[in-house]
Amino acid sequence: MSREKSIYVLDTNVLMHDPTALFKFQEHDIYLPMIVLEELDAAKKGMSEVARNVRQVSRFLNELMEHCDGEINGGVPLIHPEWLNLPGNDTRGFLRLQTNGSNGAGRQGLPDNQILEATLELRAANPELRTVLVSKDINLRIKAMIQGLPAEDYQNDRALDDLSMLFTGAAEVPEDFWDQVDGLNSWTEGAHTLYEFEHEKAGQWHANQFLYINGEGGTEATVEEVAGNKARLRIATDFRNDNHSVWGITARNREQNFALNLLLDDSIDFVTLMGTAGTGKTLLSLAAGLAQTLEHKRYSEIIMTRATVPVGEDIGFLPGTEEEKMTPWMGALTDNLEFLTGTSDGGDWGRAATNDLVTNRIKIRSLNFMRGRTFLNRYVIIDEAQNLTPKQMKTLLTRAGPGTKMVCLGNVEQIDTPYLTETTSGLTYAVDRFKGWEHSGHVTLTRGERSRLADFASEQL
Repeated sequence: MSREKSIYVLDTNVLMHDPTALFKFQEHDIYLPMIVLEELDAAKKGMSEVARNVRQVSRFLNELMEHCDGEINGGVPLIHPEWLNLPGNDTRGFLRLQTNGSNGAGRQGLPDNQILEATLELRAANPELRTVLVSKDINLRIKAMIQGLPAEDYQNDRALDDLSMLFTGAAEVPEDFWDQVDGLNSWTEGAHTLYEFEHEKAGQWHANQFLYINGEGGTEATVEEVAGNKARLRIATDFRNDNHSVWGITARNREQNFALNLLLDDSIDFVTLMGTAGTGKTLLSLAAGLAQTLEHKRYSEIIMTRATVPVGEDIGFLPGTEEEKMTPWMGALTDNLEFLTGTSDGGDWGRAATNDLVTNRIKIRSLNFMRGRTFLNRYVIIDEAQNLTPKQMKTLLTRAGPGTKMVCLGNVEQIDTPYLTETTSGLTYAVDRFKGWEHSGHVTLTRGERSRLADFASEQL
């Protein structure tokens, strides 16, 4: 955003997407055309995420208006509520409302055109200030640029500027890595070998990140702790070995091995797995959940949920209970369960697993009924997490009670939720915000293991 004083005209979809957008333009002013208020009023009813956001915008506007003593022509100071915990001074720019000119009452034309016309009128009335239209609607931004108006997408909801900057959870180190360390100490704790040393790049690592050396006999280790240039590593368990199979399956590549290390570590409460179709996200998570729930008795049951966003046309209402309504959305769960319960080398539990046992220990739940719940000693799998907004992600993760592990799976290349992008998805937010927390871990799976057809299609289509 420009350093000069600017007026940002907000489209309705920006406020529907992020109600706190009113307070995120620093010292610059915000302008709301009358048609935006009318669209907000029309969208306030219902229990959807958009309706809740609209009602929050209305509450914000009401609080701001209460502090302006009825004088709004000069602008209303944008004093944000303390509970938002936004950085900077409480008083930022001013909120301006459309109070003169053709104020939208009885106006004809599309709402987008009315917003565009109001923006042009504002620029004509304030030639000394830079006027910018902010909208998540690409077509409206194109219309604005045709009229010579600066137009921008809403940027404040981005977790990072470029997806390539997102934390992958693993990093390659050179073959002479061990020659570069100082003060090397090693010891064993149980079945694990640990190393402590100083390295000039240790400050760039995060807790539970994986470091590996390529080549035969290469090292694969987890960063346990980092303090300045001092680090402690733990050699990763090799789940590619049949002796360490998990519910009858083994890791087929390095990233899958890293994922199983995170999923089976009881000191890690939150795991995120990203990857394209066929990389094994659901299979690994479910196998680890079954092993820890049915074999090790670490969790009382597995709960699986996902965002119910259709890829094509909606097929309409689904009959039955909550679980019956969710079953058609859980094809990935049932496909992987059939594979896991059918393995011949899954041990006694794997061979004895019946449909009754699976039904009793695996629950399918809808996101719609999560608010207010608390999960105790549960293994929770959130599939298709790329379709969640950051607010929905927060709602889900704050359901975790003592002894619960949350696992988020997704592919940010397949986002079906309107107005969400790779950099604004709740999954991207979670990966970026949780990196380095000692009780969380992330791995980006890169190699498909479904079939040669699926791998070729993923690369070529």
